[in-house]
Amino acid sequence: MASPYDHRRRVGKAHGHHRTALPLCHGAPIWKTRNMTETLTRIMTERCRIERLTVEDAPALAAITDTSVTSQIPFLPEPFGEGDARALIADPDFHAVRDAAGGELLGVIGVHRRDGGVHEVGYWFAAAARGRGIATEAVRGVVRALAEARPGGAIVAECRPGNARSRALLRRAGFVETGAAGQRPGRMLLSWRAEVNDRIDVC
Repeated sequence: MASPYDHRRRVGKAHGHHRTALPLCHGAPIWKTRNMTETLTRIMTERCRIERLTVEDAPALAAITDTSVTSQIPFLPEPFGEGDARALIADPDFHAVRDAAGGELLGVIGVHRRDGGVHEVGYWFAAAARGRGIATEAVRGVVRALAEARPGGAIVAECRPGNARSRALLRRAGFVETGAAGQRPGRMLLSWRAEVNDRIDVC
């Protein structure tokens, strides 16, 4: 049976474009377009370092992707083992959220390009990282960087209506409920709205 990540990678390779953005100044996020996905090189927030996952992350990724995560994200197998982690790491849509000081893997953020220049953001975090504002900080950092890199493009997220914690996180990160259903069954669609102070300054 194919990995749940294989189909989307094949679609991206069939329809993608290969180009590299010019580097921004020191400290600014750098994005590269590859296989119709926005590949984040690195973002720093006060407590988080957000960058590509590496094969060395497989054990930690398997450990943080427990039943509390897989029960909410249908494309993740249960149980989620190191083989599943390696398959996900090979997909450039997914990025590590690390502790800025120690480098510990705290969570994962996905940035998935849809048709029409729309980008969908998804995430999951280790149980030990929840309730500390880390997820909000990381998601907000990625969304603002994406909005700066792709001005005018829509940014969306999907959430189960009953997942109150995730809905609250998305609202804190600047998303609003659209009233529309998501692409996945049982999901609601939220859209990011830039605030006046959300602009990221670059050189």
